[in-house]
Amino acid sequence: MTTIAVLGAGKIGEALLSGLLDAGWGAGDLLFTERYEQRCRELTERYGVRAVTVAEAAGEAEVLVVAVKPQDIDPLLTELNPLLKPGTLVVSLCAGLPTALYERELPEGTPVVRVMPNTPMLVGQAMSAISAGAHATQEHMDLVEKLLGSVGKVLRVPEAQQDAVTALSGSGPAYFFFLVEAMIDAGILLGLPRATAAQLIIQSAVGAATMLADSGEHPVTLREAVTSPAGTTIMAIRELEKHGVRAALLAAIEAARDRSAELGRAHDA
Repeated sequence: MTTIAVLGAGKIGEALLSGLLDAGWGAGDLLFTERYEQRCRELTERYGVRAVTVAEAAGEAEVLVVAVKPQDIDPLLTELNPLLKPGTLVVSLCAGLPTALYERELPEGTPVVRVMPNTPMLVGQAMSAISAGAHATQEHMDLVEKLLGSVGKVLRVPEAQQDAVTALSGSGPAYFFFLVEAMIDAGILLGLPRATAAQLIIQSAVGAATMLADSGEHPVTLREAVTSPAGTTIMAIRELEKHGVRAALLAAIEAARDRSAELGRAHDA
């Protein structure tokens, strides 16, 4: 199998390692880098995967998955530049960072694939969007799709759409958590115990998401099926519209898109 090194074993990096092991990759085919020794010991004990230095990862792996924070990318690329073997595939999981950044800072011809995953990767339900850099081939994209398919679903998009993807699905789970938090608070306001409100809302969210995924129906159709004339739901919908919830979501997602683009521009030469 292809040897894969995850550079930066935070939550997303660990989730990918776990998913690859579950998908049949051997522990001997996986490596990771991590700056904290205690974290290295924990992951090695948990998964049997070897912790290495960046230099060792570059020397042994055919695929380097970059999962560091965007603010840590510059020193990492500087370290990688003289170490990278020709043909090594670089897969970026860093929000906002374009493939052009890697292609500029790494040896000429380095194939790069940009990925925007999201945190449901931690439970094997990620939505990951992938885009090819200038030197990435169909075979590289197929491999990345196979890797990310071990922790959820994968969609190919043009790189020009990645900032929008970051705003929509990369940050998307946070919007759902925010909404669920507000609905639980509403249940408490109406006199329900917190645990009861949480159970009611979480299962409603799971059920609604399953209906969306399995039915193939447009969300408007599913919402209308719950919205009886002069009933409780339409009164609630009227209040949501009155308070501009739809407009607020549009503005919030636009702001996230703009921030993603800003992160990429921060590294322009």
